[in-house]
Amino acid sequence: MPQNQQTVTVSASEQRTRELLPIPEVLAELLPGGGLARGSVVSVDGARSMLLSMIAAITAAGGYVAVVGQPHLSLHAAAEMGADLSRIATVDGAPGYDPVEVAAVLLDGLDLVVVGLGGVSVPPSRSRAVMARARAKGAALVVTDGRWSGVQASLTAQVADYRHLPFRHLGHGRIAGMSLSVEARGRGTRGSHARVDVVHLDDRVQLVAAGSSTTTPVDSPAVQPVSLSVVN
Repeated sequence: MPQNQQTVTVSASEQRTRELLPIPEVLAELLPGGGLARGSVVSVDGARSMLLSMIAAITAAGGYVAVVGQPHLSLHAAAEMGADLSRIATVDGAPGYDPVEVAAVLLDGLDLVVVGLGGVSVPPSRSRAVMARARAKGAALVVTDGRWSGVQASLTAQVADYRHLPFRHLGHGRIAGMSLSVEARGRGTRGSHARVDVVHLDDRVQLVAAGSSTTTPVDSPAVQPVSLSVVN
């Protein structure tokens, strides 16, 4: 072997960690490394359509997801985005249960675990232990509704505006879509902003880049109303 060549051995766990999970392209482009990597921990807050679109994309591609401590997350909205509900496990728990401990256990064998922190702040010593477990198991962890020390990236979305179908009667109309203002921050990187449209295309609700050529005009007969449950 020539002296300037080296053999690099990559373990199976390291290889899994480098893999990206299938999420909407418009969100993947905002994350460091171009997507949601296995073994990473990302915080997602704000408009729930962003989180639901991730769950939908991963399960539609054959992955398995667990949702912990999010009793108000709409599975109906996830289904509207193309999610395979048979691949989603939900854990609401009894009063006093520890959602972080439950999430840590579920990292073994699933592709994505989503945990609602209920407004609490997870101490660094504990967050590091769970993050190490996520890397070892090759699963991604998404945290929401709280503070988690050491996340690789964070996404925050707010509803910027709504688009309405033309009124059929005075004072009545239907929402045909909405736009989100998304802020992304990565560890050691500059923050970025993007405008994302929530639209109904190909018989499901999707997130696309604002002004995308694939977005159906609001006044088109093909436009279908978008459920408010993708936001609330």
